Amino acid sequence: MEISNKKILVTGADGFIGSHLVEALLEEKCKVRAFVYYNSFNNWGWLDTLSKDKLKNIDVFTGDIRDPYGVRKSAEDIDVIFHLAALIAIPFSYHSPDSYIDTNVKGTLNILQAARDKKCKKVIVTSTSEVYGTARYVPIDENHPLQGQSPYSATKIAADKIAESFYRSFNLSVCIFRPFNTFGPRQSARAIIPTIIIQLLSGRNKIKLGSLYPTRDIIFVKDTVQGFIEVAKSERTIGEEINVATQKEISVGDLAKKIINMINPKATIAVDRVRIRPKNSEVERLLGSNEKIIKLTNWRQKYSLEDGIRKTIEWFKVKENLRKYKDEIYNL
Repeated sequence: MEISNKKILVTGADGFIGSHLVEALLEEKCKVRAFVYYNSFNNWGWLDTLSKDKLKNIDVFTGDIRDPYGVRKSAEDIDVIFHLAALIAIPFSYHSPDSYIDTNVKGTLNILQAARDKKCKKVIVTSTSEVYGTARYVPIDENHPLQGQSPYSATKIAADKIAESFYRSFNLSVCIFRPFNTFGPRQSARAIIPTIIIQLLSGRNKIKLGSLYPTRDIIFVKDTVQGFIEVAKSERTIGEEINVATQKEISVGDLAKKIINMINPKATIAVDRVRIRPKNSEVERLLGSNEKIIKLTNWRQKYSLEDGIRKTIEWFKVKENLRKYKDEIYNL
C-alpha cells in the first residue's frame, strides 16, 4: 500500500513513540490526524515540542480512547490507523489494573469497531514484547507462547486477541505490530535508559536501579517507527503478528555500565528494592526474532545500540528537555 497522501490516524500521538511516528508520517507526505488525550490544559504532550511548520500540517483531535463515540468520530475519512494509545507502565499496573483494562482492552475494541464502521483500509495495533513473558526459547519469534506476567502484559494480550478476532470474524485488515524495548528522545523516565541518563546528567554519582540481571532486546525509536511504516506499506502483513527487534540482547547491568562510561565513568550502581518487580512477574529474558519483518517488509535496522544511546544522551543534555523530568523520584 502506498501511504503517501493517505489520511492517517495515530492514537497516542502525544506520547513517546507516537510523536516520533507522526513526524515520520509527515516526511512520508501523509495527511496525519493525531489523536491526543483530552485535558483542560490543552496540552498535546510531545507534539507541543514540534515546530510550528510541522504542527500546521497535523490535524490534532483531542479525545479519550475509552470513549467509543469520540473514537468513531476520529476515524471519519481515515485510510490507515496506527493504534498506539495505551497505559504502559508495568509497576503502575500492579495497583491500578482496572484502568489498564479500560484503556488497553476497551480502547483497542473501540478502535477496531470504529475502523470496521468507517471502512478503514488497514489498522496497525501496537502490541509489546512483554506479552511473551520470560523467553522459553530464543530468539523469540511470533509463535512463542504468550504469558501474562503483569496486569499490563495481560491487557495487551487481550487487546491482541481482540484484534485477531476482528481480522478472522469481520475480515478487517489488521496487523499486530510488536516492538521490543524501544528507547530514544522523549521517552518516559519509567523506562531504563532515561532513568540512567537522567540520574547521571543530574549529577548523581550513585544511580538507583532495580534488578540488574534481566536481559532486553533494545531498539532505537527511529527503527521502531520505520517498522510501523513498512508494516503499513506491505500487503503481506495483513492478519499477521510481527516483531520489530534487533535480535541482540543486553543485561540491565551491562546496559547501565555502558551508559555510565559514556557520561560519568566514576558513577556506581545501587540496587533499589522498590524498583524490583515481584519474582514471578519479572520478565527475565527478552531476545526477539526480526526474521519475519525482514521477510515480509523492506524494514532493516539502521541504528546500533551505541548510536541510539548517543543520540538519546544528546537530547537529554539540552537543559529544556532535562527540566521536563524529575530525577529525584522513582517514576512508575
